[in-house]
Amino acid sequence: MSKRNTPQRRHAILALLAEQGEVSVDALAQHFSTSEVTIRKDLAALESNGLLLRRYGGAVPVPQELIAEPSQPVSPYKQSIARAGVARIREHARVIIDSGTTTAAMIPHLGHKPGLVVMTNSLNVANALRELEHEPVLLMTGGTWDPHSESFQGQVAEQVLRSYDFDQLFIGADGIDLERGTTTFNELLGLSRVMAEVAREVIVMVESDKIGRRIPNLELPWSSIHTLITDERLDEETRDQLRVREIQLIIAQQQD
Repeated sequence: MSKRNTPQRRHAILALLAEQGEVSVDALAQHFSTSEVTIRKDLAALESNGLLLRRYGGAVPVPQELIAEPSQPVSPYKQSIARAGVARIREHARVIIDSGTTTAAMIPHLGHKPGLVVMTNSLNVANALRELEHEPVLLMTGGTWDPHSESFQGQVAEQVLRSYDFDQLFIGADGIDLERGTTTFNELLGLSRVMAEVAREVIVMVESDKIGRRIPNLELPWSSIHTLITDERLDEETRDQLRVREIQLIIAQQQD
């Protein structure tokens, strides 16, 4: 089976597990003619989705009493925005991916971009990057854990970021104020602004229902934003208001 067929291979692993009741890394590597490293990544990804339990040298099924309800699927609008964001990334780019569900939706599409260096303050993003078959060089900000944003924040994280420079920042927002810029419920704004300072292009990714939402805390002013990616539900009047801000507006189209 081709290494490009990661979803098919993982589906086949689950089928073998259901049939045999237990699978080993070395047997799976031989069965699929791939490396043990790749199989371990497969098992880690399947375990993170609650589909099996890893054991030394292999995996076993999840006991029925431990099976939880499936997580909320990512909306098709977020998926289209994520694909549009990934399309802007060049091979061997150095990027920052901020915490958030829309930015995290980019991760499954990054596997075909060789040579990436990715900095993040999100454990969810970091874990998803580690599941990629061709995982990028991963950098973490460190810092103080903020349970509200589920990300690392604070002065340590800011100092780490200032030690690097990046091609692009991909960041979400709780709201878009058409007059001021991106807004947030979180009062920890420093790290987002440092991220914008150390990136040559700042790309904001939001669903259209957040545009026009006024929230007290200004995160990034329009002067710090280069590109805004949103979905096709955005009305023409709002599109015109955004274009006045001299940003690049990208309307992501859903795939058929």
